[in-house]
Amino acid sequence: MNGLVIVLIGIVVLGAGYLFYGRWLAKKWGLDPKAKTPAYTHEDGQDYVPSSKFTVFSHQFSSIAGAGPVTGPILASVFGWVPVLLWLLVGGLFFGAVQDFGSLYASVKNEGKSMGMIIEKYIGRFGRKLFMLFCWLFTLLVIAAFTDMVAGTFMSTGAGTEAFSVATKNANASAASISMLFIVVAIVFGIIQKHVKMNEGVRAVVAIALLVGMFALGMVLPMTASKTAWIYIVMAYLFLASVMPMWLLMQPRDYMTTFMLLGMIIGAVVGVFVAHPSMELNAFNGFNVNGSYLFPTLFVTIACGAVSGFHSLVSSGTSSKTISNEKDMPMVGYGAMIVESLLGIVALVVVGAVAVNGTKPDGTPFSIFSSGVAGFLEKLGLPVHVATVFMTMCVSALALTSLDSVARIGRMSFQELFYGDTTDTSKMPVWQKILTNKYFATVITLFFGYLLTLGGYNNVWPLFGSANQLLAALVLIALAVFLKTTGRTGWTLYAPMFIMLAVTFTALIQKTVALVRNIMAGQATFLVDGLQFIVAILLMVLGVLVAFSCLKKLFTAKKEEA
Repeated sequence: MNGLVIVLIGIVVLGAGYLFYGRWLAKKWGLDPKAKTPAYTHEDGQDYVPSSKFTVFSHQFSSIAGAGPVTGPILASVFGWVPVLLWLLVGGLFFGAVQDFGSLYASVKNEGKSMGMIIEKYIGRFGRKLFMLFCWLFTLLVIAAFTDMVAGTFMSTGAGTEAFSVATKNANASAASISMLFIVVAIVFGIIQKHVKMNEGVRAVVAIALLVGMFALGMVLPMTASKTAWIYIVMAYLFLASVMPMWLLMQPRDYMTTFMLLGMIIGAVVGVFVAHPSMELNAFNGFNVNGSYLFPTLFVTIACGAVSGFHSLVSSGTSSKTISNEKDMPMVGYGAMIVESLLGIVALVVVGAVAVNGTKPDGTPFSIFSSGVAGFLEKLGLPVHVATVFMTMCVSALALTSLDSVARIGRMSFQELFYGDTTDTSKMPVWQKILTNKYFATVITLFFGYLLTLGGYNNVWPLFGSANQLLAALVLIALAVFLKTTGRTGWTLYAPMFIMLAVTFTALIQKTVALVRNIMAGQATFLVDGLQFIVAILLMVLGVLVAFSCLKKLFTAKKEEA
């Protein structure tokens, strides 16, 4: 099979899904272009900030398009390209995009509240507490996995780098430099946007000009540091992203990042058109590959390109607070997921082009993707070093833009765990003021995320994938309750939620059994296996309790006022 054909199939199917199924859902649920959104009714200059459609889309896409749509399809390609492609298409259209759009829609219709607060309204306070604890534990796994990825990508000196080529070290150092410049420039861009009125065209030109300038400067001024140092630097950035106003750092950063990521996708697609590589991957390698079964491994490995619970936290945690018109929701909620599924398909074609003996080559998913797309861009006349730096920068940006969102969401989840009937600090006891303080909540979240980071990306990722998909199942159930209670069409969520429940509990049980075997064999350490075992047990218990509460409400709920 030719890779170009696969990309074309993806574009046609995903585009048709957006035009027909996405619009059908919007019609069934109902949009009110004249309604005042939470961005206006609760505007505070911090989290609730009215923003243009493309600005919100850029935040949503940049936040959800983390390492997942690149990592998942490449890792899952060991099963063959056909099952990966099918899950990216079916999962993206009928699972992931529906969840993302539904979460955004439910939040906007409920004053921009997070999924936890929506669960409290429609299911009960006990369900909300359980869900927020689950969300907080999940954000720790995301922080651990993605921080380790980014630090590894930026690493250019220290232990473990001897295996890197000089070119790779230089590319890593340049990408790191650009990323640090990105933070400073994003703040400057945010201040400019705040005080200088620009139409969308002028804003886009300024953003692209800043990107080009940062890229050029980073190429000639690379930054070198060890992996440990980069972990600390990333943690410091996450602290800032968690506590600073949305308009000052995250929104301008995500806005600029979107142009870079869209450029990467367009460049990769154009590269596929020029190179039209053959798929060296086998179409199907069987239901059992190297001891891993297609079910549930495929469905928890490919998360962000198909369905990801993390997306619902972005939709209801940050994007819903910046939507300025309800008519923008399909593009932001459903559309961003469609673009991400396309990125997953591009990653599949990339690994297919460089496959060896019918399966993926050795190396990390990031290195496979970066070198593969750099090869495509080289065919367009781009110097190989420039292409490599650009791709290294893009894949690190994928993880960083998810990291800053999840740090903020983790902070909010921790705060919501301890909120009572009021968020007014003057009416809280001292202990509650401390636990709901955004600075304290951020420090606690990052501290435990750092502890899990010590276990390394490879150890955390399987647990992250299972927890991520379980979160998606729980959110789908909660959305079904919301839709049924408010008299809207919700039956389209039933099949996805039950399928994801079966997938995730199977995967979590398998991971727990593996951890127990390590512990029994004396091959475990507390910070790696012990801490993961505790988190896995907590996730399963919380998952069962939340699912039971939500399902009980779903099948007993009566229609109320929306």
